[in-house]
Amino acid sequence: CVVAISNTAEITYQGMWGQTYTRESQSAGTGFIVKQDKQFIYIATNNHVVADAVVLEVQFFDGTVVEAEIKGTVASKDLAVIKVPVNKIEKGTMREIRLATLGDSNELEVGEAAIAIGNALGYGQSVTTGVISATGRSVTVQDSSTGGYVVNNNLIQTDAAINPGNSGGALVNKYGHVIAVTSGSYLDANGLYISVPVDILLQQ
Repeated sequence: CVVAISNTAEITYQGMWGQTYTRESQSAGTGFIVKQDKQFIYIATNNHVVADAVVLEVQFFDGTVVEAEIKGTVASKDLAVIKVPVNKIEKGTMREIRLATLGDSNELEVGEAAIAIGNALGYGQSVTTGVISATGRSVTVQDSSTGGYVVNNNLIQTDAAINPGNSGGALVNKYGHVIAVTSGSYLDANGLYISVPVDILLQQ
């Protein structure tokens, strides 16, 4: 249910004399499959993973790569959902695709196991392990859509390493249920790893 995401984005910036330039930027992230209907499969990830995308591609477990499009984003929560057309996915891949089983992030207890699954550094799927270090964390972030600052509450802290490229991946419990969306936006120099509870994702 975990996929790798590649984003070819177009970035606009100003030169020192006020000229406006654009350039392409490549980045990698992670997502997990949360829903499927007759037309699309839907993948949860972080907003910053898909921001400014010109071309979004999803790589499945077997190496199959399919172009995706954004369904919706909530920049203030660093959450996004993208969709991939079912008719663009090979039949063999479709047969093996599984939806993530979502847990209840409100029932978490400090000290219980936490496993982060992602696409570390864009090299492919990786796993790190740890525990739930704290719940109810508050973090102030800048909303990329408005430029303003937003306080996000009730976030989850873990000591399971969340490396660049893991953004948008799944933080799961010992039963394999997704309890949070890992977010590289909340990393700091002290190695504080923060994830967005899956219950917040379901409210959007």
